[in-house]
Amino acid sequence: MPRPLSLRALNRALLARQWLLARVKKSVPAAIEHLVGLQAQSTSPPYVALWTRLEGFDAEALSRLLTSRRAVRLAFLRSTIHLVTARDCLALRPVLQPALERGFYVGSPFGKRLAKLDVKAIVAAGRALLDGDGEPRTTLELGAALTQRWPGADAEALGNALRAFLALVQVPPRGVWGQGGAPRCTTAEAWLGQPLARETAPDALISRYLAAFGPATAADVQAWSGLPACAEILARMRPALRVLGDERGRELF
Repeated sequence: MPRPLSLRALNRALLARQWLLARVKKSVPAAIEHLVGLQAQSTSPPYVALWTRLEGFDAEALSRLLTSRRAVRLAFLRSTIHLVTARDCLALRPVLQPALERGFYVGSPFGKRLAKLDVKAIVAAGRALLDGDGEPRTTLELGAALTQRWPGADAEALGNALRAFLALVQVPPRGVWGQGGAPRCTTAEAWLGQPLARETAPDALISRYLAAFGPATAADVQAWSGLPACAEILARMRPALRVLGDERGRELF
């Protein structure tokens, strides 16, 4: 068994894998995918994150990815808005779907507000609304439109149900450097012209997390992804992973 990793060694490993010890020569899409998306609740964090890590980073390069539909902003990890490449949106959003749905019911007030309603029917109606005229809308606008079918229902909760159960991407100019605008949404399938992946096994997602954030415990993986039973998943993946330990006796992958 290798010598336990010290807290400092873990710190340096994380900084190195996050490309925070020195800037690197990588493309913007490569950086976004290496980091498995960038937190993007507001416009500036992805730009700051990439400027911190990449040599010669140009904000326009990231803006062009959004306007050319090669990157998108959507509810992703822990149901917060992240900026991801189009490829990762299609491949990884289905993997995170169970966590997003659980968060809607357990981690937010919105599920309780719709407890007596058929959420599947709400989601189907929301998709039909977006597909009907192809016009992007905010989730509040979508929720307000759905109250015509469900009078008296909470419009905010209706809109957030669509945000959780559908892969809704925020269309530009939202997220474009130097611009702004309301977070108007449409489905990822409509915006990208491709269907979401059918594969929902989390192995590839977790491997990529470990490459960018490890060594990590099962609890770390679960806190980052929001997925349940990460200890069992890592046990299955164990033959393909390197297993270490830290000074607290924790197992690190």
